[in-house]
This record gives sequence, structure tokens and C-alpha cells, in this order.
Amino acid sequence: MKFLKVFLAALLAVVVGGVVSSLLWIFVVIGLAGSMESTTVVKPESVLVVDLAEDITDAPATNPLGAIDFNTFTVRKSLSLMNVLKAVEAAKNDERIKGIYLRMNGEGVVDIAALEEIRTALEEFKQSGKFIVSFNEGYSQVSYYLASVADKIYIQPEGGMNWQGLSSTLMFYTGLFEKLDMKVDIFRPTACKYKSAVEPYFLKKMSPDNRRQMAALVESTWEVILNAVSSSRGIDKKELNRLADNLAVSMPEEALKHKFVDGIIYEDQMNEVFKELGVELNEDNECELVTLSEYSSQVVDLQNISADKVAVVYAEGQILDGSGEQEAIYGQTMAETIKSVRLDDKVKAVVLRVNSPGGSALASDIIWREIELLKAEKPVVVSMGSVAASGGYYISAPADAIVANNMTLTGSIGVFGMIMNPNELLTKKVGVTFDSVSSNAHSTMGSLGHNMDAAERAVIMKSVDKVYDRFTGLVAQGRNLPIEKVLDIAAGRVWTGVQAQQIGLVDALGGLNSAIALAAEKADLESYRIHEVTSVEDPFTAFMSGLGVKIRSEILRSEMGSESFLQYNKVKNVISQNGVMAMMPYEISFE
Repeated sequence: MKFLKVFLAALLAVVVGGVVSSLLWIFVVIGLAGSMESTTVVKPESVLVVDLAEDITDAPATNPLGAIDFNTFTVRKSLSLMNVLKAVEAAKNDERIKGIYLRMNGEGVVDIAALEEIRTALEEFKQSGKFIVSFNEGYSQVSYYLASVADKIYIQPEGGMNWQGLSSTLMFYTGLFEKLDMKVDIFRPTACKYKSAVEPYFLKKMSPDNRRQMAALVESTWEVILNAVSSSRGIDKKELNRLADNLAVSMPEEALKHKFVDGIIYEDQMNEVFKELGVELNEDNECELVTLSEYSSQVVDLQNISADKVAVVYAEGQILDGSGEQEAIYGQTMAETIKSVRLDDKVKAVVLRVNSPGGSALASDIIWREIELLKAEKPVVVSMGSVAASGGYYISAPADAIVANNMTLTGSIGVFGMIMNPNELLTKKVGVTFDSVSSNAHSTMGSLGHNMDAAERAVIMKSVDKVYDRFTGLVAQGRNLPIEKVLDIAAGRVWTGVQAQQIGLVDALGGLNSAIALAAEKADLESYRIHEVTSVEDPFTAFMSGLGVKIRSEILRSEMGSESFLQYNKVKNVISQNGVMAMMPYEISFE
């Protein structure tokens, strides 16, 4: 009878699991089918719309689950930054495209460094003589930074603007840990006074050194935005700061008065604007619009199809040990990808696009070694995205040249170790106690229920110091800097791209296109084709391996809310890692 119960239970589990899997596949297929669009014909007298409806990602999407919203079982659209830049470049010489319409009302996710690259591409587009105009119900500081490149900017009569300056807010968990009787063992080299990744776990506010660092980052980033807006709109930077300090630009009338916009109109009136710019309207007296995703799907570069390649390798996400594909940089997997590029005879130069806050120091070193081997055979140029810090800088250091955006967060040359100690929490709050037997004096080191002594802490600290010495030494070697200079600018301090160029951590300011051109120049290539290197798992394997993670994440996100889920993930990413970490887990808020 017992056997029969077990057998029937197992059979039921198999049947239910099969039904659930089948239903999930059906939902996914329906979502994918629903997201497919018929081929768009770009008509003459069209205007290209940049509406930020899609997520704009650094790397092309390879995870079949990454675009699925499990709350609605719909597929979220995304475009890679490379495709966006190609589309804008193609539109510049496309006789069917009369201009660009910035209509930034979409809900797509894009980081500030990607916006900087798109803005640069739009500035180059204007050199063709074609127009760029912008309209929106309201402008955030981020959307206005992009909109300011336009020849004319319009706002809806009942809309609004946000112009108040930048800030960076860090969340500290020390008070929570005190209430829970949770303790954290921190290991940080004395020299790494700016390595503030661990501060939220033992302080209740920023240390003086970290506060100076964060203030400098915010001011440097704000200066980039001020320069762009001042140059495009002809408003003095002092005046821009005065307006922000006084919250003087929030209403459409105020935006018009202070030259932030050129007109207050409704969206339907934009057809008259297009007509005045020389666009022929259709039979419905409306402008023919083509979206960025529609236009991008038709941009095919058939030139130099048999030429030598400049490979673009994407290093995006947290750096983790081992192998894997899911939304992170796995040391072994990335090393294998770089090796494959090194062995490809058609690849003559490589651009490593880094968009990472770092992570495992060991995995970073494994990747560093493969880049060293690659550099010995082919030019390597690093293109930094939104963040290329700590481990992200570790893997960048050996490159022949490093190109960063103005607002890239980089540096953070420092390491730390952190071990969560839940012993008092478990004993005082839950009632769990521990007892053990050992063969040697430190056999229980690392075990649950064990509190480290001075000797054990010294062993871990020795490992942390060793990694920091190697990290700074590799930077000195890769950047051809005296070690004294590296130690002075290291200490875990984070720099913007502008600051990093001034102190020798990067060679030039620019985006992905600039890095590709530099790599081709170093390889003496007059003609070449761009080859984006992505590692794609078997679709079924990727689906099954990522299904559980994706569903759990969506459930947590829906229960916690997006902001709380983001904070949860930051904490989890730090405390779940073993070994010495080279990581920068905070970010600047731009809203």
C-alpha cells in the first residue's frame, strides 16, 4: 500500500509538471507570435521616431526567457545599442528619412551612458542637414538631456519638467542587522578607504571619504549634462544651476520662458511642425512615422561582407566564478569566448565592451589572462559602458587602449571580503544552537555556528591584501603607470570617465563606435566588418535552465515592488558570493 501511494504521488507530479511545462510553452509561443510584426515598408517622406519604447541593452539579447514578462506572458521588446547606432547612421544617408522625431514616452529601460552614445550619434546625424525635433508631455532630467540635442523642443500645455540636479542615495542595513542580531565580518585593505561596497553593512551613513567620493561623482556627471544642455540650448551653466536650485523650471510656461523648450503645443500640432520643416504629409494630412525598432530591423550592412572582422565581445553583468550564460559574466565562459576570438583568423582586432560593476576577483583574473593572450596576437580596445569598475576595470586594464563615456563609472580599484554571521540571529531569535567536534584547532573555520578568532581573520585578510597587491600591480603594468601613481588613484575610489581620462585610467572619451574605429586603426584595416560575438545556448536548454530563476524573480518582484526588489538583488549579489570580491554594487540615481 505504501509503495502504491508513493508511486501514485510520483505519477501525479510527473503529469502536473508536464501540463505546467506545456502551458508555459504555449504561453511563450503565443507571446512570441503576438510580438512578431509584419515587414514594415519605409515610405518616402518618413520621419524616424525615437520613442524609447524598447529596452536598449548593451549586448544583444541571447536568453530566450529574458524578454518574457511572466506577469502578462507578453514579450518585452529590446534593441541592442549597436543596432540603435547603426539605425541612426543609416537614417543619415537614407533619402526616405527626412528627419528624427524624439518622442520619449515609452517605458523602455536605458542607462545614462547609452543615452550619451545615442546623443552623440544624433549630433552626427544633424551634420547631414536633416532635422531633429522633440515633443513630450513632460521631461525628466534624463529625457531632457537627450532631447536637448534637438533643433526644436516642444512640450504639452499641461505637461511638466524636472530640473533639480542629480543625487545619489545609498541604503544602509546596519540598523536592520542590529535588530536581527546579525553580524557581518568585513575584510578590507586599510589602503582601500574608498572601497565603500561594504559600508552599508557596518555603517549607518557614508564615511567622510565615501561622501567626498560620491559628491565628486555626482558633480562630474552633472557637469556633463550641464555642458550638453548649455551648448545645445545656449543657456549659461550658472543660470542652469540657479534654475535647478530654485526649482524654477517645472511648468511648461517656465520651460518656455527660460529657453528649455521652443513651444507649447499638443501632439497633433506636430504635423504642422513637420510640414514647416519640409515634410510632405500623407493623404490624412499626417506625417509618415517609422519607429526605431521597425527601421532597425531593415538596416542590413552588406558592405565588406567578406572583409576581415573587428570582433565585439560583450562583458555585461556581475562577474561570477565558473560557467554559465544567464545575465552575468562567468569567468570560464568568458575566457572560452575570448579564446575563440583569438583563434579566429578572420578576426584582426577586438573590442571588449565592458558594462560591469565587477564581482569575483578570481573570475576577473581568469578573464584577464585570456585578454593578455589575445593582446599578444591582436589589438584589443576596451569600450566602457555605464559602469566598468572594480572587476570590470580588472579585465579592462590589459587592453591596448580604453575608451570610456563621459559618464561611465570606472576605477574602484580595490577589493574586499565579507562573511555574514547569522549565529546570534539563529540562537536568539529562532532558538537554534550549535555543537561540534574537531580534529584540529581551526577545523570549524567557515562552518555555521562558528565565530572566527584573530588567527582566522588574519588568514582571510592576508588573502585580501594579496589580491589587492595583484590588482594594483596589473593596473600599473597594463596602463604603464608607476605603482605609486596607481596606489594614489586606487584605494577603491570610483571615477567618472572624464575624471578617469585625466588621471590616466582611460585613453579617450567616446562610445562604442569610437572604440571600433580605434581598433580597426590599430590593426591597419581600411575596410572591415563588425562581428558581434555572442554565446547562445541551445534554446531548449536555456529555457529549462532559466525557467525556475525567471519565475522566482518575477514572483518576488511582484510581491516586493521594483525598487525593493532592486535593493534585495544588490544585497543578495554581495552576500551570496564566496572569496575575495572586486565589486562596486551602488549606482547614481538620475531622477
